[in-house]
Amino acid sequence: MSNENNLLILVNKKDKVLGYKEKRKCHLGSGLTHRAFSIFIFNDKNEILIQKRAKGKMLWPGFWANACCSHPRKSESYKKSAKRRLKEEMGIDANLRPVFKFYYQAKYKNIGSENELCSVLVGKCDENEINSNPEEVEEWKWVSIKELKEDMKNNPDIYAPWFKIEMKRIEEIIDILN
Repeated sequence: MSNENNLLILVNKKDKVLGYKEKRKCHLGSGLTHRAFSIFIFNDKNEILIQKRAKGKMLWPGFWANACCSHPRKSESYKKSAKRRLKEEMGIDANLRPVFKFYYQAKYKNIGSENELCSVLVGKCDENEINSNPEEVEEWKWVSIKELKEDMKNNPDIYAPWFKIEMKRIEEIIDILN
């Protein structure tokens, strides 16, 4: 990965660009506020695609999250970067629509933090065979919203913090598809 592709976009909470910094440095300590995106993918059965993050991830390895999360590159929009990353991580092409942005900060053990202005995007895909990247994804599955909400209630510690925040607005996310 070239150095420029490894630079995250530093922003304030109003999404004003403040500069650029190497990805790892953005996630150390309390983290530096940077752009991120989070993608929700649904199928025709109204199931949601979730993934278990690979064990090699710096933050929240082995935790369940939505279909794909990452960061725009220096020269990319949220939508362009989300489309690119969804293909790289899950092998999926989907039309994505922005839903909302939110800011959050979450610390992971003594390793580092997420400190992100996150754009949430939504799309549809009916592929049963997802071609996920094993460096990013340990496993994936389609699950109903009802099952997912129940499991998140019973097992909150296996889900990534941003995903729990986003799931509180799941109806808003689903409405964009209709």
